[in-house]
Amino acid sequence: MNRNYTELPSSAPSPHAADEEAGRPDRAERTGEREERDPFLTAMGERVRLLRARRGMTRKTLAAETGLSERHLANLESGVGNASVLVLRQIAATLNCPLAEVIGDETTASAEWLLIRELLHGRDQAALQRARMALAEMFAQAPRDPHRKDRIALIGLRGAGKSTLGRMLAQERKVPFVELTRVIEQLAGCPPAEIHSLYGASAYRRYEHRALEAVIQEHERAVIASPGGLVSESGTFNALLSHCFTVWLQAAPEEHMRRVVAQGDLRPMSGNKEAMDDLKRILAGRSELYGRADMTFDTSEKTLADAYLQLRDRLAARLASESPDEASAS
Repeated sequence: MNRNYTELPSSAPSPHAADEEAGRPDRAERTGEREERDPFLTAMGERVRLLRARRGMTRKTLAAETGLSERHLANLESGVGNASVLVLRQIAATLNCPLAEVIGDETTASAEWLLIRELLHGRDQAALQRARMALAEMFAQAPRDPHRKDRIALIGLRGAGKSTLGRMLAQERKVPFVELTRVIEQLAGCPPAEIHSLYGASAYRRYEHRALEAVIQEHERAVIASPGGLVSESGTFNALLSHCFTVWLQAAPEEHMRRVVAQGDLRPMSGNKEAMDDLKRILAGRSELYGRADMTFDTSEKTLADAYLQLRDRLAARLASESPDEASAS
């Protein structure tokens, strides 16, 4: 690239630091490797690791917020966690029902829920998407947002170009440019990093949702740069999809890392291999969520000028081709 994308420094945890211990097995994990692992526990551990990566939480943070030890979480994620869950699994298998029915969740509350689950079981992603859109249409509580196509929301990890390209789009479209992180900071009265350290990740997500609601209420037309982890909270992400035309700005992991360093964050330079592995893990964990965006645009190996012109033209073509009905579907 001839020029790096430069975004304003962010006080929120950067992607490369978001999963810092995930690639570093401790003694408990190394011991676990010598033990025979149950495939079910291993898969459950991987799901916990994936959920943590999507939310950009370190194992240390998760341990602090749950009151569990880091060693216990390391065992769980490596597939040598509390085997008592296997007893519940055996009971579920004997009773010929999903484990969720034994544990109990909302989808086991009634026979209708169970029938819906059975209807959706085994469907491919395209079929599930059609079902979700049909349900959203059926249960819509409010009329479709007539300004959805006038709010352009950029999603993706830090370093994809959300701030740089977002400002350029806003200037040409003659609309406000809004960085949601700044709105969160204004609402909380402190930087996002302090929200995390003082009140925890759940409090930060609440501020994130409030900030999005405030921006939607205030701006009928805008270009919005959203925090990378917003997609991990379904309520907030669904609100973004409903009220904004979303664009996932992609980049190769190496591009993300190079741009973050260009912004002045030199932390990736220490333990670069681990930082890169962490970033790839977060990208993999969030890719399905980012993929719900209305449009995807890859900024890798493009000059800033080329990236902006191509993004602008593709965006204009997509917006022009969509009817009001189509624009509300994500």
